[in-house]
Amino acid sequence: MAAFNRGTGLLIIEVRHSNPNGDPDMESEPRTLEMDGRGLISPVSFKRKLRDLVGEKEGPVWTAARDNLKFSGDAGFDILESRGRDRKVIAAMSPEDFKLKYWDGRVFGATFLEEGLKDDPGNKDAKKEKSPKARNHINTGAVQFGPGVSIAPIEIDRLTTTNKAGVEGDKDRGLAPLGWRVVRHAVYAMPFYVNAAAATKSGCTAKDITLLQFVIPQAYRHTASAVRPSIEIRHAWYAEHRTPLGSCPDAALIDALMPKVKDGKPKPTAYDDYNVPGNLPPALKDRLQSFQDLVEKIWG
Repeated sequence: MAAFNRGTGLLIIEVRHSNPNGDPDMESEPRTLEMDGRGLISPVSFKRKLRDLVGEKEGPVWTAARDNLKFSGDAGFDILESRGRDRKVIAAMSPEDFKLKYWDGRVFGATFLEEGLKDDPGNKDAKKEKSPKARNHINTGAVQFGPGVSIAPIEIDRLTTTNKAGVEGDKDRGLAPLGWRVVRHAVYAMPFYVNAAAATKSGCTAKDITLLQFVIPQAYRHTASAVRPSIEIRHAWYAEHRTPLGSCPDAALIDALMPKVKDGKPKPTAYDDYNVPGNLPPALKDRLQSFQDLVEKIWG
């Protein structure tokens, strides 16, 4: 039996003169959907921020999470998708040790070892079907994030930046043509889903989901950068169903919480130009175990 119920979430993210997700194929231009010009935040980009905050064990976010959630220590909350990992050591781990060690492997899933075996020319199983060890370590995570898509088409501002001290050895000053590319203003909606059925294979526990809930509101606040100075999660809605299988259609919850551009505001330029729901209709809320805004939640 699953240790937690199904969950449906929706993040409402406001962007002000920031680049929430640069496209490496377009010189870090803010990602957009070609068909209608709406902005895009990839699930990979958002999950990277959550991984970084949990992985920084000396940082304030992990320290606060450990204290507020009453964790006994750091063990069991390592990050698989991190720099400096030793592929051979990970490949040699038993499936159970692997699950116990990596928080992001339990929550988001893991494909690391499959790729490692295929890329290793010294591996005898590389040309065969997946080896038993690889098959044991590959799993689908209990939590899946969808893409964050802006409610309206975005406008992008581009500026050339300068640096008083040159980067190249023979230059006494620096210049980055159109190096600052940001979204002027936008509101994005990013859904996510907690699938209790996947927890058995990935090893995800209720404690892992609680940590995810704690970290989500901190994702942009504590990972700001020069091109990402002002991104705020205005709402982080989380609906816990009554059972592991779910007690309400996900689409009904997402649609009820989705912001809409106000009439007469074809090109919104501020948060007040949107109608942003502040709660669920009673008919939907009554079908849930609980409903909360993780941004407003008081921990500890």
